[in-house]
Amino acid sequence: MAKLPKLNLLLKVLIGIVLGIGLGLIMPEVLVRVFVTFNSLFSNFLGFIIPLLIVGLITPAIDELGKGAGKWLAITAGIAYLSTILAGLLSWGTSMVVWPRLLAGTDVTELADPESGLAAPFFTIEMPAMFGVMSALVFAFTVGVALTAFDAPALHQVFSDFRQVINIVISKVIVPLLPLYIFGIFLNMTYAGQVVAVIGAFFKVVIVVFLLTVVYLILQYVVAGAIAKKNPFVMLRGMLPAYATALGTSSSAATIPVTLRSAIKIGISENIASFVIPLCATIHLAGSTIKITGFALAIMVMFGMETPPMLILGFIMMLGIAMIAAPGVPGGAIVTASGLLASTLGFTPEQVGLMVATYIAIDSIGTATNVTGDAAIAAIVDKLAGHPGHVDLGLHLPDGEPSQA
Repeated sequence: MAKLPKLNLLLKVLIGIVLGIGLGLIMPEVLVRVFVTFNSLFSNFLGFIIPLLIVGLITPAIDELGKGAGKWLAITAGIAYLSTILAGLLSWGTSMVVWPRLLAGTDVTELADPESGLAAPFFTIEMPAMFGVMSALVFAFTVGVALTAFDAPALHQVFSDFRQVINIVISKVIVPLLPLYIFGIFLNMTYAGQVVAVIGAFFKVVIVVFLLTVVYLILQYVVAGAIAKKNPFVMLRGMLPAYATALGTSSSAATIPVTLRSAIKIGISENIASFVIPLCATIHLAGSTIKITGFALAIMVMFGMETPPMLILGFIMMLGIAMIAAPGVPGGAIVTASGLLASTLGFTPEQVGLMVATYIAIDSIGTATNVTGDAAIAAIVDKLAGHPGHVDLGLHLPDGEPSQA
């Protein structure tokens, strides 16, 4: 009997999406709830493991960058913030040109609640994280930078070994289960009918915002390719597995393993990728900023609200900072931004609810842009750091694939 070819992760993700949408139309609720229960458990596990993943990858990566780690941390954060702000400015400029013409007379008052109709899990098991995402980042930065300042072989080895533990969890648990998790997400969304209801009211906005994310990704990779002296479109093609995975999970943090592997495959050094990718999964949310800015301005136009330039500019600048604190889980960015929508733009609770409804329904578009753009930043940092080639740090990639530059 001929051996069946092994499906790669990208194909598995695409199959999960297609099956989820197709079966969501016909599957009875009791079976939908089985997969929803699995998703609930897997999602809780991700919430538990993500802070540990950040510590396990970032701390030894900073350590191995050497005494210049503090400088590269500041450079990476600066590039990520600049990228996020530029994304917001692009969305703002486009919105002011397009929305008044495209949305004139649009009525959004009857938009359905995206939470309604979702199947519920049979049971849930709480898996509280040992510490939060921001605590993990602060811990990883503090310990990683400190380890570059003095010789502590035992402590170096502890974090190196802990990275191997995280790599095993990634390759043996998270990556193999991601396609099933993605299937469950699309199954439940299709069963509830929420995607059609929400996107139907904002179809024009969604199309324009999606095109903006594509344009911004191309701009990111053109700049990164020029700096790193690589073909930007070859780099983009190499990041398709990460983009597709993020479309399914709507979580930049959950996509870290795939983003990391794809970044290394397009020629980014392993030590730089292991440092930049987990870091940018939390602090670089350019796609989310495009969506939030575009949707917020669309709502302001629809409701006849004033859009003074200095108010919008201040909102984008603050949004770039707020995004740093956004957890890398589905819907984390809009939850973080809700306070700014009310306090800075003067949104009513109903308007904030409308923002949340639209954002959650197509959360994956912004997330996919976020994680794909992370590799562009990694390519720039890799070039600036003078690591144009492969550096073996003993990082074992998911699915047992050899690392390659």
